[in-house]
Amino acid sequence: MRRLPFRYPLALLFFAFVVLLPALAGVGSSGATSDLGLSSLLGRGSLLAYGAAFAGGVLTSLTPCVYPLIPITVSIFGARRAGSRGQAVALSLLYVLGIAVMYSALGLFAALSGAAFGSVMQGPWAVGLVALVFAAMAASMFGLFELELPPSLSERLNRVGGAGFFGAFAMGLVSGIVAAPCTGPVLAAALAFVASQGEVVKGVSVMFAYALGLGLLFFLIGAFSLSFPKSGRWMETVKSLFGAALLAAALVYLARAFPALRPLFSASRAALLLAASAAALGVLVGALTKSFGGPPRERASKALGLVLLVGGIVYGVGVSGARERERAATFAWEHDYDTAVALARKEGRPMIIDFWADWCTACKELDRTVWADPRVRAEASRFVALKLDGTDGSDRFNDLVDRFGVVGLPTVVVLDAKGREEPDRVLGAVPADEVLARLRSVDHACEGAKPPPAPAGAQVVACVVRW
Repeated sequence: MRRLPFRYPLALLFFAFVVLLPALAGVGSSGATSDLGLSSLLGRGSLLAYGAAFAGGVLTSLTPCVYPLIPITVSIFGARRAGSRGQAVALSLLYVLGIAVMYSALGLFAALSGAAFGSVMQGPWAVGLVALVFAAMAASMFGLFELELPPSLSERLNRVGGAGFFGAFAMGLVSGIVAAPCTGPVLAAALAFVASQGEVVKGVSVMFAYALGLGLLFFLIGAFSLSFPKSGRWMETVKSLFGAALLAAALVYLARAFPALRPLFSASRAALLLAASAAALGVLVGALTKSFGGPPRERASKALGLVLLVGGIVYGVGVSGARERERAATFAWEHDYDTAVALARKEGRPMIIDFWADWCTACKELDRTVWADPRVRAEASRFVALKLDGTDGSDRFNDLVDRFGVVGLPTVVVLDAKGREEPDRVLGAVPADEVLARLRSVDHACEGAKPPPAPAGAQVVACVVRW
């Protein structure tokens, strides 16, 4: 019996993957879309917070925009070319140390300045820059150029202790920056808490634990994968697979950096099936099995295949985003601060203010797990609910961020019926039960009555009049 070419089952796999993208986004991996209870643990001062930070880093390293960096970075800093196991371990440790130094510096910056540096790293300009880096790495995977240090620089570094060791540490520093927009709620929760509390030691140590988790997989591969199978045609498929993943990640982040592109994505099932079909056709045409080093016809076939494959994946992600926005639209949000305040004053109602952005993964998790919860919606019906969108970084949004002292996204501020801010805030992607308890306590905390226990990890503020 004749065997089917490998590209046929591979095409079927990618068809299924794109079709399942909205469902996968809705469930989410804990590393990408949940803070693993880190906000709550930090608020209680529990040592388990370090375990949660480490676990969040490990899970983040498995996300689609971080995982493809592993074979590239490991090959660049040279662990695979190490002369011994000890040298490979040293190179890998230096790489992880570079990541740890970068994230510890973020924690120090947040603690000393009180600034939401995590939000800055996930802003449109930072995301756009990272998208360009991803695109360059994808081009390297497709064989357009080799990522290596210039010979003159390598020679100089060899004279000061070896290009490999210095390169491993430097690449760790750079990878920490590149991975920042992909890190999601765990990093956001840690930085937001540290910025609000100003605790230097806790800020540095928690971020160090997170970085160790993020670098664990890099270390294991770099330290113990000293021998590899002989290269062959299969290697072209593997490199193309990572290149396609990096290119898709670059385009997804660029799309998020430009909200004007949102109307291009439909939430319909037909659009999703069309995207999945395009991705499968791209594989069949040769996106993963053909080479840019072949004859012109093969190069053209591979280019067309990549356009279809990457385009299908990106559009599938766009469908997921469109469905998320449809779900969010079913909640009765106001979007103008002055209008919402006027309505709350007129009707004597409390307010919910959700500081949000489209590039904020934890914000979307809050939409899925909290604002979509029927119990939360029922309780929130007595509030004027205001969602402030900071995707485009408008001056009005920044003014309100300064006015309310917001240090990270998402932040949920609650005002009572007299416009006084309740004495705690919700930071990060917390469970629905915590937000429900917070909403039920409104109109008691600022009246002298003893309120129900505030959710752990909430930011404590005075009952300041905000109207």
